[in-house]
Amino acid sequence: MRKKSPTIKEQTEPPENFEMATIELEQIVARLETGQLSLEDALSAYKRGVELLQYCQNVLKDSQQQIKILEVDMLKNFSSSECDVS
Repeated sequence: MRKKSPTIKEQTEPPENFEMATIELEQIVARLETGQLSLEDALSAYKRGVELLQYCQNVLKDSQQQIKILEVDMLKNFSSSECDVS
């Protein structure tokens, strides 16, 4: 039975943060682009890449939502503190 390459991560847990996820995703893409992986390793890497992509998309979506909330609060504060300058 053939052992899997030790550099292919078979994690199902999320990465530490967005930056670590993008670094790992870039490494996976680079390895897949070489064409040097076995089919089994390529599928495992692809699966991990999909998980990382979904994680990154969720982090970005949550960040965008937080920005929208902050912008609404800022606009409310700005409009309520407007002075009538005549």
